[in-house]
Amino acid sequence: MTIHSSATVSKNHVISPSRAGLWWGLVGVVAFSFTVPFTRVAVGGLSPLFIGSGRAVIAAVLGVAVLTLTRQRLPRGTQWARLAVVAAGVVVGFPLLTSFALTSVPASHGAVVIALLPAVTAVMAVLRGKERPPRSFWAMAAAGAVVTVAFASLQGGGFAQLTWQDLLLFGAVIAAAVGYAEGGLLARELGSWQTVSWALVVSSPLMIVLTIVSAVQQPPVGSLTEWAAFAYLAVVSMFLGFFAWYRGLAIGPMARVSQVQLVQPVLSILWAALLLREELGWATVLGGLAVVLCAGVAVRTRLSRPARAMDQSEAASPGRGRNWGSRRTIIRE
Repeated sequence: MTIHSSATVSKNHVISPSRAGLWWGLVGVVAFSFTVPFTRVAVGGLSPLFIGSGRAVIAAVLGVAVLTLTRQRLPRGTQWARLAVVAAGVVVGFPLLTSFALTSVPASHGAVVIALLPAVTAVMAVLRGKERPPRSFWAMAAAGAVVTVAFASLQGGGFAQLTWQDLLLFGAVIAAAVGYAEGGLLARELGSWQTVSWALVVSSPLMIVLTIVSAVQQPPVGSLTEWAAFAYLAVVSMFLGFFAWYRGLAIGPMARVSQVQLVQPVLSILWAALLLREELGWATVLGGLAVVLCAGVAVRTRLSRPARAMDQSEAASPGRGRNWGSRRTIIRE
């Protein structure tokens, strides 16, 4: 791996597998877990359009700075189109949709829908990355999604009736899952922080226009706390958090690493209780433990077929893409 690269694709270098992908993913999840409560804080004084677009503009400035200072090569060919997909999902779709939704729903309620993100990301990883998790993985992922949604519903008031805010949050989940899956694949070619930086660059013209429009319509005037929350969303949620998250997805397998997100709603509701004084009781504590248990079992589910069967399959299909039975992780120097 070069000093300026975090890419993990090569045809010539092989290292032993590790749990590095899970740990990198967990770091990203912890960073993202503050996104919902801090968005709820920021929309108290700033417009949702300004929050969703302005944070991307600030992150894009940071992205341009690091790309320039490290002299990164330009993406090539279809990588630009794939970066546009990433940008549409995690730079435009998720921030804007969640910002509008959280103008009128509690942060804990937002975690109800966002709790579905691990399962949806796993599906996208299978569809886009051609990973083939065993049935036991899907069983534990489904169980984790059910337990997480049940837990968050008890804390956030549940789905008494479907509202337009819920629909926005559902859209945010789908957008993020698509952006995560495509970004995880691109991170294997471009590097983790390079991928999010280029995605921010691709989306910057649109986000600059939206930021100007929002500032003209409603001049951004907020308290120090609201601006601090906005700063976190721009620097960490929109930029630094993806360094770790895309690194974890790139190491993969993506479907497995995505299940680390099961602990995100637990953390989000905990931060909402501490920062926003939303209710936190014993049911939340017990539910949180159940969610963490499901996450632990999901990521530890055996992901390989018997070694002999795997070797025979690889021998019969040389050059075939890396699958869940592989005992190797490839990394570029």
